[in-house]
Parts: sequence; C-alpha cells; structure tokens
Amino acid sequence: MALSSSLSRDPVPSTAPRRLAHLTATGLRAVTGRHWTLRAGALVLALVLTVLLLTPWIAPYDPAHQDLGQRLSGPGTHHLLGTDQLGRDILSRLMYGGRFSVSIAAVTLLLSAVIGTVIGAFSARRGGIVDEVVMRTTDLLISIPDVIVALFLIAAFGTGYGMLIAALTIVGWTPFARLMRGLALEINSREYIEAAEALGCSKAFIVFRHVIPNALRPVLSLGFLRFGHKLITVGGLSYLGLGVQPPDSDWGAMLLDAQPYMQRLPLLVIAPGAAIFVTALSVTLIGHGMELKRKRRRTDAA
Repeated sequence: MALSSSLSRDPVPSTAPRRLAHLTATGLRAVTGRHWTLRAGALVLALVLTVLLLTPWIAPYDPAHQDLGQRLSGPGTHHLLGTDQLGRDILSRLMYGGRFSVSIAAVTLLLSAVIGTVIGAFSARRGGIVDEVVMRTTDLLISIPDVIVALFLIAAFGTGYGMLIAALTIVGWTPFARLMRGLALEINSREYIEAAEALGCSKAFIVFRHVIPNALRPVLSLGFLRFGHKLITVGGLSYLGLGVQPPDSDWGAMLLDAQPYMQRLPLLVIAPGAAIFVTALSVTLIGHGMELKRKRRRTDAA
C-alpha cells in the first residue's frame, strides 16, 4: 500500500515528451553551434531557393509578356519593381532569370566537383607519370582565367545551354582535383588504406570506398566557396551575349538589356546585380562557415 501510494505521488514522466524535449535541445544546439556566417548564408540561400522553386506559381506576370504602353515605368502597385524597355515586368523576369542562372551554375559546379574529385583521387593513387601529367594540366588551366577559356570554347563551338555547361565544366574541375590530390596523398598513408591493400582491394575500390568519403567535407566546403564564382561567370558570359539566348533570359542577360537605359531607370541594373550579389554571397558564407568549423575541429583534435 505504501509503495503504491509513493508511485501515485511521484509518477514517472512519459518517455515521449522527454524524447521530444531531448531532440529539440539537440537541434537547437546543432543550429546555434554553427558559425554565424553559415547560419546567415543558409537562411538567405533558403529564401532565394524557395522563391525560385515557387516562381511559376508566385510570379506576377509572364516574363515574356510585353506592354509597350508601360515601358520603363517605375515601381508601382501593378509592377513592384517597374518594367523594362519592352514593358516586361522586372520582378517576373528576375525570378525566372534566377532559375536559369542558379541552375546552370549549380549543374556546372556539381559536374566540376565530381570530375575533379575523381581525377584528383586517382591521380594521387596512381602516382608516377599519370600524376605528373594531371598536375601539369591543372597548373596550365589554373593559370588561364576561366572566362578566357570559356569564351574560346563557346566562340569555337557555339552557344547554348549544353555548350555553356560544358565550357564551364572543362575549366572548373581543376581546383577540386588539386584539393583532392593533396587530401588523397594524406589519406593514402593511413593504416586502413594499408590494410585494404593487404587484403588485395583494387585501386578503384580503395578510392571510392575509403579515399573520397574521407575527403568529402573539404571538397563540399570548396564547392560552396566556388559557387559564387560560377554564378558570376555565368552572368558575365550572358552579359557578353554568349550565355542564355533569347527568348530565355538570366540575370546576366538582364544586365545587358538594361545597360542603355540604366540612367533613366537604375533599377533595371540594380535588381539583377543585387540578385547575383546576394545569392553568391549567401553560398560563399556557407562555405566560409564550413571551412571555419573544419579548421576548429582540426585545432581541437591537435
């Protein structure tokens, strides 16, 4: 009777609320434990991507719709950012153009990261003349500005989405290959690599099972840091008329179209320029925060 009385006075808390509270506290610690640059960049990038994904449903107008009676009008209730030289809504063009700019930069970066990571890992693993050829090739391509190589390739083989992505990928894999080679040389000296070699594992198995997975964090950090460069390069090529072709448009093409009218309506230039800057900055902040966290972990481990 006394035991039952004691149990009734001090009931055992339910495990579900305790688990929920534990998960909430863990999540808050994970978020607040990140560097402020990573949190700020992730928040801004999430907002940008949300707007771009929802563009077909939330854009106020068709980006190609022309109303010459409203050309070069300033911001108002019907056109929040005004209209361009053909009466097209600037906000709608900004949202649809961002889908092209961000998607091309993202696809190019992904291809460059995959190709460069694999080449760098196999180069370090193989060594010898193969490694020497790969490193001298990366030195040559790195010494030439990306835009110059991309301009040459696009001028030689034509414009279009496929050619733009191919040109930027050809010149974009070298930083990832150089980083991955340095990381792979360090990883190849570890004991579990020697154990895998003793078991007779192939070079491909060692690279994809051990080397690349243990070097993904620095490669991912570099990818975020390089995204802004890719986005600006895409915009620059479009500004030169070698990127997205009409009737499609992106932020760089918007800058090109707005140049003759920038004194009459500066927002034509400010809107796409600010979009490029904010998007590139947000992703760069994420990469910077990840790099700081990685360095802090290495310092703590040392």
